[in-house]
Amino acid sequence: MTRASGPAPFLLRMKFLFIHQNFPGQFRHVAKALANEPTHEVVAIGEAENLKRLPQLHPRIKTLAYPAPPPVQAQTHPYLRDFERHVRRGQQVARLCIALKERGFEPDVVVVHPGWGEALFIRDVFPQARHIHYLEYFYHGTGGDVDFDPEFPSTVDDKARVRVKNSTQLPGLVDCDAGISPTQWQCSRYPQEFRSKIHVIHEGIDTDAVQPNAQATFACDGHRFRLGDEVITYVARNLEPYRGFHVFMRALPKIQAHSPNAHVVVVGGDDVSYGSHPRNASNYRELYAAELGDTVAWDRVHFVGRVPYPEFVSLMQVSACHVYLTYPFVLSWSLLEAMSAGALVLASATEPVQEVVTSGLNGLLVDFHDTEAIARQVAEVLRQPAAYAALRQAARETVQQRYDLRRQCLPQWLSLLTGRAPSLPQGR
Repeated sequence: MTRASGPAPFLLRMKFLFIHQNFPGQFRHVAKALANEPTHEVVAIGEAENLKRLPQLHPRIKTLAYPAPPPVQAQTHPYLRDFERHVRRGQQVARLCIALKERGFEPDVVVVHPGWGEALFIRDVFPQARHIHYLEYFYHGTGGDVDFDPEFPSTVDDKARVRVKNSTQLPGLVDCDAGISPTQWQCSRYPQEFRSKIHVIHEGIDTDAVQPNAQATFACDGHRFRLGDEVITYVARNLEPYRGFHVFMRALPKIQAHSPNAHVVVVGGDDVSYGSHPRNASNYRELYAAELGDTVAWDRVHFVGRVPYPEFVSLMQVSACHVYLTYPFVLSWSLLEAMSAGALVLASATEPVQEVVTSGLNGLLVDFHDTEAIARQVAEVLRQPAAYAALRQAARETVQQRYDLRRQCLPQWLSLLTGRAPSLPQGR
């Protein structure tokens, strides 16, 4: 198979290699769909510790693991520490790929997330394959996450650091045959000269599985919440400033002043996915809880940690108002899933969100930093839930029309990877 710049012609038998340190990551749906085709061969590579934590995605996907890179030496320049880890990770992945090649496996298509270095040397091992990179985010010193929050001001040092951080992705931008970005805004962060090869395709939301359910309930701390209860929800993978956790926490006293009977359910872990750890506390939840003290009625605030996916869906189905805050950064799946479940979304007026939510049409937008505006708008939603029913319906329709897994996104992924979009089942 010769290298091509356009979509590969469909082959009855194709070999696919997916590479992601946290496989399946964003490749869950497309890898599974390809493995369902008995003529295809699908191999996946991921970091060993991450793979151990996850159940097998599909019995026909052969999964290979590599060890985490060793710790970086203290004398390594701070700007280069990430890059050194990425180079070591790239070497480990290349060795696995060489072993695959020696055993006779040569992929027609390689799909890889380049953000952690895994893509650095794969073209050298499989020069004839078609290489598709998942392009999630390209850092800038201004206009994105780095200089957004005045509470965490950026420095020249920060700008220099993220410039070097991009160096992991740059060789792949030159080398890859095609890229995929999940949103137009995330695509726009990449240099103009590379955008012509980037396809904007979201991973997709299973709107058949995530839909409104008037009988849903969510239980925590001795309560069982139902649709119609005054339940305010907040969800993030980890509770941290990048997702506006500090703003949401500081809005709590005002939210409770306006809505004294409401309960708040907070979903998320205590680690850090983005940015840095707090200096004076073990995690941000403890930091801001200590800061707020008795200004919050904590018996009506429920920190439930990370919950199983079905419980998350149930929570979105009973939510009276779902608050989603984010820096100008990667858009969370949880926002689209909340909309698909029919939740009333109150979100920050930041660029990635504004691509999806139009205030007053399919949700509500507020200034990221304005805790008083957040509290007032939450109270208004709780006072007049019927007035916002049309926004809930429009939110679901937005996801169905633009981000539906089976009818929109997955066919586009498959078309790009194989040259055709096979017929897909309409149910789960």
